[in-house]
Amino acid sequence: MAASPVTATVTELPESRVRVEAEVPAVEVEKRLAAAARGLARNLRVPGFRAGKAPPPVVIKRVGRDAVLDEAVRESIGTWYTAAIDAANIVPVGEPNLDLSALPGEGEPLRFSIEIGVRPPAKLGDYKELEVPRREPEVGDEAVAEEVERLRERSAKLETVDRSAQRGDFVVMDFAGSVDGTPFAGGEGRDQMVELGSSRLVPGFEEQLEGAGAGEERTVTVTFPDDYQAAELAGKQAEFAVTVKEVKAKDLPAVDDEFAEEAGFDTLDELREDIRSRMAEAETSRIEAEFREAALDAAVANATVEVPDALVEARSRELWDQMLHSLSHQGISKEAYLRIDGRDEEEIIDARKEDAEQALRREAVLAAIIEAEGIEPTEEQLLEAVGEASERTPPKKLLERLKSAGRLDALKEDLAQRQALDLVTDSAKAVAPEPTQASS
Repeated sequence: MAASPVTATVTELPESRVRVEAEVPAVEVEKRLAAAARGLARNLRVPGFRAGKAPPPVVIKRVGRDAVLDEAVRESIGTWYTAAIDAANIVPVGEPNLDLSALPGEGEPLRFSIEIGVRPPAKLGDYKELEVPRREPEVGDEAVAEEVERLRERSAKLETVDRSAQRGDFVVMDFAGSVDGTPFAGGEGRDQMVELGSSRLVPGFEEQLEGAGAGEERTVTVTFPDDYQAAELAGKQAEFAVTVKEVKAKDLPAVDDEFAEEAGFDTLDELREDIRSRMAEAETSRIEAEFREAALDAAVANATVEVPDALVEARSRELWDQMLHSLSHQGISKEAYLRIDGRDEEEIIDARKEDAEQALRREAVLAAIIEAEGIEPTEEQLLEAVGEASERTPPKKLLERLKSAGRLDALKEDLAQRQALDLVTDSAKAVAPEPTQASS
């Protein structure tokens, strides 16, 4: 991959902030200007040229250089910003304050500056052979019994019963809702089945069906929550005319060898032993993750890292934005999450500050260990890392793609951090946790 055309100089500012002065050479500006002109040409009719085929100089003359350059800068500033950060060799934290100077004249470079928080430096203390608490995996009989019960619940069959509905039963019903005698959208259903006690319906609805039998009609009165997703119903009282058509109860299988055979085992003891083994394996993985984190935190506790409040605030907002991005992929909007959580955005960000500060300290310590130990992933280690990510694409091909996309440095940084953490963890001495830690 060709070197970035953007050059940068860095000035350190107070409180772990920097100013990056970036310059995009004139040849790169003209290249992006021509590309923007070609894009504009697609929707531009110029006499003497086929539709969309006017050359860049003609488009620039017709539209105006400043207008085309403005379009080029808007399209390219994100790429140039990333290139400037890479050229400055900094790890940014939070939102940048970007200052773009006047648009350059023909043959002149484009200049802009960035002010942004950066990962703070760490002065290392001891980080090898630290004593770190590590608990032993325990899978009690009660935990195994609970898992057996969950399997039993999943194997249950629903059978129609000739009695009144109880909590835990399922009822099949028709219902029609109204507010002040007027039906509302979505308030009617036919042959709907709900488990009493599942809290799937509006609070108070399911409880009023307990004791009802097949063929019985009931009027259920509920008040929609103030934060109900349908704003027109929020806080309002509604009546539902309900007809219970069937009552169904779970028919749970007996916990015996036959039940185990249905799950693919010869005996119940074999099933329990398999459950215990899988739970122990999962518990061991959790303990290993806890131990690695505790080892790193012990190294952090021995180090000196100054983390300004503004940096903590910026990282806390980054964590919040990352969570919102993740929620959006699950179809959950910010507004919906805030309703569920019950706190406003600023309260959530404030509550994340402790985690944000510790995350910054950990990153700073790992970066210092990487430098102190001269950790640099080899080509073989990079190939192994990308090979774990995909079984279909050859590792060398994936590595080339990362290089072409300018993402190789991010992979190297991630792998170096893992190696630094391995160094701390592998040298740590596991000790028995304090009684309060062991019971937590």
